[in-house]
Amino acid sequence: MIEMTLYGRGGQGGVTLAKLIAMAWFSRGKQAQAFGVYAAERSGAPIQAYVRIDDEEITNHNQIREPDHVIVLDTTLIGESILAGAHAGGWIILNTPKPPSSFAAFRGRRVAAVDATSIATRHGLGTRTVPIVNTAMLGAVARTFGFSFDEVLALLEDRGYRGKNIDAAKEAFDSVATAQLDGEPLVVKPARNLAATTGLLDPGLGGRPAIHTGSWATRRPERRTLTPPCNAVCPAGNDVQGFIAAAARGDYDRALAVLLETSPFPGVCGRVCPAPCMGTCNRNAFDEGVNVREIERFVADSAHWPDPVLPWRRERIAVVGSGPAGLSAAYHLARSGYHVALYEGSNELGGVLRNGIPDYRLPKDVLDREIGFLLMHGVIAYVDSFVNASALEEIKERYDAVFMATGLQLARSLQAGPAMQGIAFLDRVHRHDVTLNGQHIVVAGGGNTAIDAARSALRLGARSVRILYRRTRADMPAIDEEINAALEEGVILDELALPERIDGSHLNCVRVILGDPDESGRRAPIADPSTRFAVDCDQLILALGQEPDRSIAGNTNVYFGGDFSTNEGTVAAAITSGRKAAEQIRARLSALPASGERAEGRVSGTGTAIATAIATIGDLHLNLFRHAPRQRGPALPPEDRRHNFLEVHTGLADASLEAQRCFSCGVCNTCDRCRDHCPDGILTRVGDDYRFDYDYCKGCGICASECPRGVVVMAEI
Repeated sequence: MIEMTLYGRGGQGGVTLAKLIAMAWFSRGKQAQAFGVYAAERSGAPIQAYVRIDDEEITNHNQIREPDHVIVLDTTLIGESILAGAHAGGWIILNTPKPPSSFAAFRGRRVAAVDATSIATRHGLGTRTVPIVNTAMLGAVARTFGFSFDEVLALLEDRGYRGKNIDAAKEAFDSVATAQLDGEPLVVKPARNLAATTGLLDPGLGGRPAIHTGSWATRRPERRTLTPPCNAVCPAGNDVQGFIAAAARGDYDRALAVLLETSPFPGVCGRVCPAPCMGTCNRNAFDEGVNVREIERFVADSAHWPDPVLPWRRERIAVVGSGPAGLSAAYHLARSGYHVALYEGSNELGGVLRNGIPDYRLPKDVLDREIGFLLMHGVIAYVDSFVNASALEEIKERYDAVFMATGLQLARSLQAGPAMQGIAFLDRVHRHDVTLNGQHIVVAGGGNTAIDAARSALRLGARSVRILYRRTRADMPAIDEEINAALEEGVILDELALPERIDGSHLNCVRVILGDPDESGRRAPIADPSTRFAVDCDQLILALGQEPDRSIAGNTNVYFGGDFSTNEGTVAAAITSGRKAAEQIRARLSALPASGERAEGRVSGTGTAIATAIATIGDLHLNLFRHAPRQRGPALPPEDRRHNFLEVHTGLADASLEAQRCFSCGVCNTCDRCRDHCPDGILTRVGDDYRFDYDYCKGCGICASECPRGVVVMAEI
């Protein structure tokens, strides 16, 4: 008689494998027996199965104590204990990625090894947490005992197996490795059950089990918190996952509070941010990324804004420039209790937010609301107060710290003849100081200023509007949705084109070819003199970018930020620059260390610390989510919007449904799936915290497989 013992975990198909092995010998005319040992354990708990083969009828139905051969389906169960009672001359067949020669403890024995877990996973058998390895192991066992694959194929097909199961068996059949290990065989005596029999009058009868089943486990569940990719890339440093989680619950006041921790401009950014968070959203690999920008806008427009914090510290701080960086610094300093004075050279606050972004993208009442909230924190604003180098010296004497956020004042130009600068043009649009009825307008540039200027020119009655860009559309730094909107409204985009000079009512241009990458990382445009052409042009608008006026730089004890310092060119990046400057000033004035980048260790909307590792699509269990289309707010039709400055996008009617599409990547949202699916009830919830009772946890891994967000993972003990 040949006897085999199989060691595995519930859910891997160990008992089925025992039956398949028995049937393989039965097909050769042998008597065969196969059965498993079942208890209260479920998926992931250790199990044993047994196989007997003989020429005569098998009448012994007891468990096998001294097997001829041992088969192990789970890598975590490999150890000396599997040799208990095993005959020295038999096979030890292991599911492992390691070669047989690496198991020195099994000296003197015949060892076969196959990576059945990887094979099963590649062929989609089971899940990554609990792969079903029985058909792969069957292929390895059959090869080890001298069966042909035709016999394996006939057996599997007769039992109804098709496709991936047969493919897995064939791969394992071909890849199993065997070795006879050197040395004197290690002999391990079989284990015996020495537990005393419990009587009916035993006082402990019916109480909590005396056996701590946690000792059976080779893995145990642990909880982690990863950084969602949206949080990692947000230029403003917002806790994107945190505010969306609150919005998903319909708690818009809480969502707004989370946003206001890092930015005073949720309504502004909800309209004009390029939203890299949406581009990196893991949901893009599932259906469509979450519409973060529209959710932020809805929260800002719908929630109740909190009461402001009034100054309580003695220090006074000056902020020069009321663009997004200056306003952000003023806001965060005021929230920290400082007296803040804001100096603006224009007669209105807002900088580029007010005079550089048209109303159809950013209505002025939204900007006024959020600047007004900032001023309610006790910030004193001085308009028509341009600060030059000499004025800066006076300010330094009167304040404990000064933050300079004067932005980009010097526009780049071309030697093409008379032209209007894009930012100056948009300022005139804001002041209702320009009309273009019937004119042919050409805009040179590829950023947001160029797109805004072109779309504004259409609304001011231009006969035609053409954008000349020296690279291709793929290289344009403007927001892609804004480019699409411009084309829908009738703007012409002329790629690989460079203006040379104005000749009356025409603009002479030249085509370019793209050479090697320049310092920007993009391929450098090279003019091709043989490809000159002309376009109708009554007015040329240059939107080629700007540079800071550094004549006031070099002062000590003065902090610089925003585009003046970084020239990153987005509202969100300027907001972060202002917040970081505020943190540095606060740290110096209070002799505290600056908090640095807020992404690490920040408190999220769920009250847990965010780690530095970024959650990837591979960390999630996508089978636990449902496909759902992205919610989009309506927009005015192109034929209507090109004749006025009404806001193009009207926003979501409600944000909770779109917010509920968020995967909450790597961050627990207390969905309770781990607790509800725990087969032994060892996982309990206290508030928002989950606790494992490791004394009774068998390490089955169900909680990890049922966690959609990759928060619960199995760790080796």
